[in-house]
Amino acid sequence: MTDLAGGDAGLIAASREDPECFAVLFDRHAPVIHRYVARRLGRDAADDVTAETFLTAFRIRARFDPARAGVRPWLFGIAAKQIGRYRRQEVRALKLLARTGCDPVADSWTDSADDRLVAEAAVSSLAGALARLSAGDRHVLLLFAWADLGYQEIAEALDIPVGTVRSRLNRVRRKLRTAAGAAGRPLIEAPVHEGDPA
Repeated sequence: MTDLAGGDAGLIAASREDPECFAVLFDRHAPVIHRYVARRLGRDAADDVTAETFLTAFRIRARFDPARAGVRPWLFGIAAKQIGRYRRQEVRALKLLARTGCDPVADSWTDSADDRLVAEAAVSSLAGALARLSAGDRHVLLLFAWADLGYQEIAEALDIPVGTVRSRLNRVRRKLRTAAGAAGRPLIEAPVHEGDPA
């Protein structure tokens, strides 16, 4: 079985009668959840957090509201709660990144050695700024930047109003601009998602 009518929501509904249907959701969404968690906590914790995210999702699948915009925000919300348990480890990793400027998880996203050197220098100051953010602000920012969720999806994932998402992102952008300015580098603005205010 690869899919049912109703997409992911249909799979969740079907998994109440046939639990193996939930495996399709795992296959479909676990890689992106794992990448997101690995960026936040490192590869060692990503396996455990991803497994716990899907185990929790399976346990509470009867509470999933099929009227939601999609399954991804629901899964990222569960992952965010699991990440909260690893918060100290995440802050330590960000502080290490701030000191070394080397992100052991991120793929090489540029082929130019000059661009890599400039990027690594900027990463140190920005990682330090990320480590100083509150957990709520960091969740909003990283769901936006790393998980590529829109404002409404972030609101659903974290069970907060869209206005709170907007205000947190504004506050974080100001803090990161200050950090980037202190490092003598401009902050690259994140892309605007469809349906998000410009």
